[in-house]
Amino acid sequence: MVVGMRTLTLGTTGPTTSALGLGCMGMSALYGEADRAESVATIHAALEAGVTLLDTGDFYAMGHNELLIGEALRSAPAARREQALTSVKFGALRDPDGGWAGYDGRPAAVRNFAAYSLKRLGVDHIDVYRIARLDPDVPVEETVGAIAELVEKGHVRHIGLSEVGADTLRRAAAVAPVSDLQIEYSLVSRGIEDEILPTAAELGIGVTAYGVLSRGLISGHFTRDRQLAAGDFRSMSPRFQGDNLQRNLDLVDALRKIADGKGVSVAQTAIAWVLAQGPKSGAAIVPLVGARRRDRLSEALGALDVTLDGADLAAIEQAVPAAAVAGARYPEAQMAHLDSEH
Repeated sequence: MVVGMRTLTLGTTGPTTSALGLGCMGMSALYGEADRAESVATIHAALEAGVTLLDTGDFYAMGHNELLIGEALRSAPAARREQALTSVKFGALRDPDGGWAGYDGRPAAVRNFAAYSLKRLGVDHIDVYRIARLDPDVPVEETVGAIAELVEKGHVRHIGLSEVGADTLRRAAAVAPVSDLQIEYSLVSRGIEDEILPTAAELGIGVTAYGVLSRGLISGHFTRDRQLAAGDFRSMSPRFQGDNLQRNLDLVDALRKIADGKGVSVAQTAIAWVLAQGPKSGAAIVPLVGARRRDRLSEALGALDVTLDGADLAAIEQAVPAAAVAGARYPEAQMAHLDSEH
């Protein structure tokens, strides 16, 4: 680990990781075209800065993202490569036209998905392995049990979950140790605070928080007149539509005043807010930043140097109240797949 990088242990059984993780999805999918060379350079820069947790999904551009990470790891200095931790989501079913066809959590499928991920990543084990969304047709106990078997065989180090509710979290943890829950959490996505986050803290399960900038919405870089590229997920996201977008960017303007007063960026303020919720909640929370470029990565890393005192947190709460965001975090059809929302 790079000297000076803050670290956290994911839950009572999970790995020790950098206080920020790198979410790699946008380097391959859902946010328009990405520059492959810049993506690899960004992963290298993250590793050099002491970021150890690299998060991906085997279905991100049908394996492209795993291959990209594998390329970056192979070309990274040995010391940095050895410190890297891979966090992989599996289970999403795709078709040749890019469509989505649900999730598969059957034990045989779990083993199959893992075999392909190990090959694409070019590693002998996956550090944290989790189904991306709960398969409604397969008890979570069976899916987690299959991952536990992979742990026993050395193919996986730790069991994770993604976007599940408190009851599912308890059922899974009764089968085998769960290191962390990956779930959306940000200033404008705070649904986990009522039940899910306290349950994770009680069970000794860490949280890897994605969407900490709400897909760029509260980054301070998204403008009111921005035209999204073809294939950009945000063109279908309710929070980026019409009046919703304008109302949400009003919240960003309010947050900007606080950030300006501290001499930091809006993105750094939003990330620092998530970091501050860990000690407050009793759970280890590691924000995943979806930087696709080195300059955005550098900005995100600056959040580690931002201190928010009680007055700052109160001001942020007033500027962006918990229920102030306009629009759901996913389109209705995708919300239906979220066990965490039911």
